[in-house]
Formats: sequence, C-alpha cells, structure tokens
Amino acid sequence: MASEHSFDIVSKINLQELDNALNQARKELQQRYDLKDSKSAILFNEKDMELTLESASEFTLKAVIDTLQSKLIKRNLSTKILDFQKIEPASQNTVRQKVKLKQGINKETSKKITTAIKELKLKVQAQVQGDEIRVSGKQIDDLQAVQKALLAMDFGVPLQFVNYR
Repeated sequence: MASEHSFDIVSKINLQELDNALNQARKELQQRYDLKDSKSAILFNEKDMELTLESASEFTLKAVIDTLQSKLIKRNLSTKILDFQKIEPASQNTVRQKVKLKQGINKETSKKITTAIKELKLKVQAQVQGDEIRVSGKQIDDLQAVQKALLAMDFGVPLQFVNYR
C-alpha cells in the first residue's frame, strides 16, 4: 500500500466535446427562425485555440453567444474556458467577436490555488508542475477535502482532478 497518495489539478478542454458543442450550436443557428437570415457563424481555429463568432448585429451576436454557452453546458464544458474579446465591425454591415479558449493553469492562478490549499491547514503538499499542480498527502480524506474546497472556490478557470496514485 502506498504511503503517499496524490492527484493532479489540471485545466484542459475536451476537444471532442468542444467540437460536438460547436456542431450543435451551428445546427441550431441554421434552424432558429430569428437567426436564419442573420449571417451568423461560429468558426473554430484549433491551431490558435480561438473561436470567431459572426452575426448581422450585436443583438443577434448575443443570441449566438447564448446558444454557444448553452451547448457547452449541455456537453459538460465550463463557460469559464471562454475569454471574450471586443466586438468589432466586419464586412457587409456585420459584427465579429473573437473568443480565446483558456486551457492550462497560469502561474498567477497556480499561486492562488496553492495558497488556498495551504490555508486549509491540512497535511498535504502542493507542487506547481508547469500548467498543472500536484497535491500529495498521506491521508486520502485530506486530499478529498482539498478537492471539495477547491471546487467551491472560483479561480476563473475550470479545474479537473486527475488521480495519480
């Protein structure tokens, strides 16, 4: 039996589920009567991990965003992965908005998470390893308490826990 138990805290996007959500949103945009002729589109640049939302006006763009967010939620993807940029005018009197997809835990967020873990005063250690955080301890109950506490907090990124050993 292992004397040390640990898990990793990661923030990754399930690309297959994202693709499914985008396809469902595109299909709904084509079928909705209020968006049919609005020149609305959702484009995905996988290389840059960026979405481009296009529509006839800011009002219909908001409907596109709502549709996208509802499809993400239905596919169990957090809307925290979306980083909306400013709305800009596009050709033929349309508007465009870039949406960057957030993946990984940056250094600033890692510090906040490790500080939050230390403030729990449990017998666990947290180590930052790139864009992941490894939490280890002798008691599984302590590790579960850390997971429960972190899920209750908001760090601006979706957190997943990967069992290590």
